[in-house]
Amino acid sequence: MNDPRISLLSLTHAELEEILARDGVKSHHARALWAAVQRHGETDPTTLDFLPPLKKWIMENVGGENRYFIEAPVQVEEIHSGDGLTRKYLLRLDDGQVIETVLMGYAGRFTACLSSQAGCAMGCVFCATGQMGFARHLTVGEIVAQVRHVRRALATSHPHRRLRNIVLMGMGEPLHNYGSVMKAMDIVSDRRGACVGPSRIAISTVGLVPGILRMADEGRPYRLAVSLHGSTEEERSALVPTSRKWNLASLMAACRSYCQTTGKRIFFEWTLIEGKNDSPDTARRLAALLDGIDSHVNLIPLNPTHGYEGHSSSGGLAFQEILREAGIPCTFRQRRGIDVAAGCGMLKADKLRK
Repeated sequence: MNDPRISLLSLTHAELEEILARDGVKSHHARALWAAVQRHGETDPTTLDFLPPLKKWIMENVGGENRYFIEAPVQVEEIHSGDGLTRKYLLRLDDGQVIETVLMGYAGRFTACLSSQAGCAMGCVFCATGQMGFARHLTVGEIVAQVRHVRRALATSHPHRRLRNIVLMGMGEPLHNYGSVMKAMDIVSDRRGACVGPSRIAISTVGLVPGILRMADEGRPYRLAVSLHGSTEEERSALVPTSRKWNLASLMAACRSYCQTTGKRIFFEWTLIEGKNDSPDTARRLAALLDGIDSHVNLIPLNPTHGYEGHSSSGGLAFQEILREAGIPCTFRQRRGIDVAAGCGMLKADKLRK
């Protein structure tokens, strides 16, 4: 993205205050503009009534070819799942890239699944996004814009409900785009804006060790989910190519360090694939790997993709029982949107401009 303008969606509240003060507008005016853009989802603040100093600044600086703008991805398509609870949005960005964002309904809550990249460079063999390759990182504003989009959709369909949870489990590897992802989550978790609680935001990684350690060192308040999928180096590297760079031993060491530093639990994601990683021996090895780590294992039946010929396991219940007997909390993730390719590992924008 070579746009010389600055997105208002990419600014923290403190940054907006600083900009206004630098331009001769008292910083307390930032609260009104922040609320309009981040809490209420306004796309054109030039049409709103503000106090004269702020109104003048907005008219001179926002929109058109001015210094500041607001991302508004174009909705290419909205696809409703037959489960009645899931909607997938195809959003076209300013440069023509197309990403996918999913809104999922559960008992008492709604969750947004966000993309952090157009495509993905990690190459996990069973993941549709990994099969499509990497185009580029998303900007802070493009990540925040997805939250705004699903909040507007939710306000229309369920006006008395609010977006409660966010998972960075869409297209891309969040820790590969660390800076933009963390800043975007800082913005959407700000109480003066979208106000999604930090403890209700989950960041999923296939095991980028430096990013995990950095999250711990920086005291990031978000939940960490690690896609593991293998209990030996050979087993994991066959499914997750990044394991060849950050091997299983270094990943587990990073996870132990993360728990010790933060005192937080890690959610380990395990896609069950028939004959690949679903045997009782694999379950016992996984239990040994997680011994002493505050962990919860989410079992995910393999979702079908065109680029992978594997099959969902029939041995999931036995796998779960072995982990539970070892004292490791283990549940099956509720499946959503499988019929519209909105489930785990299925996101792939066929219209992506490569």
